Amino acid sequence: MTETARTDDREELADYVDVWWQAVNGFLDLLEQLPEEEWATPTDLAGWDVKACAAHTAHLESILTGAPEETAEVGEPPHVTGLMGLYTEIGVVNRRDASADAIINELREAATKRHTALLADPPTDGDAKPEHIFGGVPWSTRTLLRNRPLDVWMHEQDVRRAVGRPGNMDSPPAKHTAEYLAEGLGYVLAKKVGAPVGTSVVLDLAGSPPFAFEIDDNGRGQRVSPPA
Repeated sequence: MTETARTDDREELADYVDVWWQAVNGFLDLLEQLPEEEWATPTDLAGWDVKACAAHTAHLESILTGAPEETAEVGEPPHVTGLMGLYTEIGVVNRRDASADAIINELREAATKRHTALLADPPTDGDAKPEHIFGGVPWSTRTLLRNRPLDVWMHEQDVRRAVGRPGNMDSPPAKHTAEYLAEGLGYVLAKKVGAPVGTSVVLDLAGSPPFAFEIDDNGRGQRVSPPA
């Protein structure tokens, strides 16, 4: 890899770190506003209340600082599907008796520790294997750093919908998440819709460049240049 490529990765990855840090602080700001009784409010996520969303986020951020993997008797919850679903329940189960303040403090301390480390030794290779990863997922550093703002911001929105406190929809984490999800539109067009060859679609997001996709001769939704 050339020095130019490494520099390019460093800048890209630093942007992901920055937007993740904003997402974490946005989520913490919201959680600190909630009285503890609202932590039992169910969210749109089956089987999860506000506390579960916060506990899950604190769990993952702790693992990413190098904390040991946790174990728990998860059982067979009806809302859980797949091995990763069982894994995410571990953090929820282990924090079921924790107070709201304890979960907030864990999330803040873990995220601050990780943010400090990422600033002190910025990642330079997006394709490298992360030093720490949760659940053994086979992600690159790029995928991990890109995913974390999305996950944190979306759980913030899960909580906001549950407690009736909409907001933070125009933030950098919101923009990051919308653009990240927009990249999957080609797959939806090809595999979910089953659109015929030559079908195209343009998604126009306020504040972002348009996303255009077209079904190619192999039936795949490829990203293309948007029309002028």
